[in-house]
Amino acid sequence: MSFTETEKKIIAELITTLDSISNEEVEQLIKEIEQAEQVFFVGVGRVLLSLEAIAKRLAHLGLATFVVGQITEPAITEKDLLIVGSGSGESAFPLAIAQKAKQFGARVAHIGANPNSSMNAFTDCFIRIPVQTKLNLAGEVPSIQPMTSLFEQSLLLLGDTVALMLVEARGIDLPSLWQYHANLE
Repeated sequence: MSFTETEKKIIAELITTLDSISNEEVEQLIKEIEQAEQVFFVGVGRVLLSLEAIAKRLAHLGLATFVVGQITEPAITEKDLLIVGSGSGESAFPLAIAQKAKQFGARVAHIGANPNSSMNAFTDCFIRIPVQTKLNLAGEVPSIQPMTSLFEQSLLLLGDTVALMLVEARGIDLPSLWQYHANLE
């Protein structure tokens, strides 16, 4: 299969997946972000990489964002939001962090593929990215890609979509965002 054929199949998967995400769930996530004093992110592996990119983009919008475990991470409080990225909702580290965040009164948003996961016990807001899982749940988008690539790609694009929605809702002038961009480069 050529590059062009392959990328068209991947883009088609992304379109199908993103079109399947609930507008209401995304609106609830935006509401949670806007109400939070600080927004924390936790995930593992490639999901963490997508979450780090989302945290950076939201920081460009002037939001206080932190990735769990980074050296400058402050304390989480009841005024804050933890965004958990976990397709399965069963990964041990994100589960433990979500439980801990709830002990401090923080709100928890879970972005995942499995609406019936163990993460539900700690989640205030769930956003389903309905990609193929080992569980073969209803409404899953099948993928030709290895492992959980479609979830990680969709997560990143969801984050960029949320950021743009926040820009529009706040009437932010895009050129003004450069003031938040790293300048020690």
